[in-house]
Amino acid sequence: MFKMPVGLYEKALPDDLSWEERLAATGQAGYDFIEISIDENNERQARLDWSASERAELRRAIANTGVEIMTMCLSGHRKYPLGSHSEELRLQGQNILYKAIEFAGDLGLRVVQVMGYDVFYETSDDETRKNFIDGLRLGSYWAGQAGVMLGLENLDTPFIDNISKALAIINEINSPWLRLYPDIGNLTAAGYYAPDELLLAKNQILGIHVKDALPRVIRGVPFGKGIVPFLETYRALAQTGFWGFIGVEMWGDRHVGEDPVAVVAEARKFVDHLVTEAWPTGSPVKLPNAGITVPYSGRALI
Repeated sequence: MFKMPVGLYEKALPDDLSWEERLAATGQAGYDFIEISIDENNERQARLDWSASERAELRRAIANTGVEIMTMCLSGHRKYPLGSHSEELRLQGQNILYKAIEFAGDLGLRVVQVMGYDVFYETSDDETRKNFIDGLRLGSYWAGQAGVMLGLENLDTPFIDNISKALAIINEINSPWLRLYPDIGNLTAAGYYAPDELLLAKNQILGIHVKDALPRVIRGVPFGKGIVPFLETYRALAQTGFWGFIGVEMWGDRHVGEDPVAVVAEARKFVDHLVTEAWPTGSPVKLPNAGITVPYSGRALI
């Protein structure tokens, strides 16, 4: 009845595609949804200020292609960090978070991923940690009002480079609207064994970022060319009862000269194999037969 929803990071496809072309290519490659990026780039950040007509155009593209935008990678906080020593930067970061949550609620996104950076271009200390938690707590209130989940992601700085550190902040804020969105490549690159880390996070994981990695290298490593223990990691996810979003994180500019749709389609097959191996029954649990027949189109129910 249900299918594991697998999505594709927007940057895996060429930047010059229209949204309808990007969504269509995502569906052509076999994905269920796309993950939109709001990064440090001014053009991508300007999406949060789109007019009603611009948002309506994106909704039409979603309706025309049948491919949704389910998650947002909000990495713009590197430039405007919630934990900054500068009050001006903190307020800008809070404003970005507010607008990201409002955008998600308006367009039907389910999860806004918040990067686990207190600061990126500054020195991290007790003050930046407190500021970050205060900003994320405020964001959790906004998320509850919009009906949007926040997913905290582990990254490549010591502030939140493993699951335990992320859980400590989630537990301190103690909001039902804030959970984990781990990145298994980032965990591995930081020197952690992803299966053991994920087992710490039972009932806390909204989705996962999937990519390969090398020590301290978190971008551009082709699947199977790095050190991420994929099968063991997926089996650990299955042990936690996970059945949520899988986001395939790739960068199209790392595959110059190749057909981008073909490249991401191969990645989709790679993930499908892992899902089949970890969940051989095609379900996280044995569902009771209630005698109800539900039509199933083959698409993820998302």
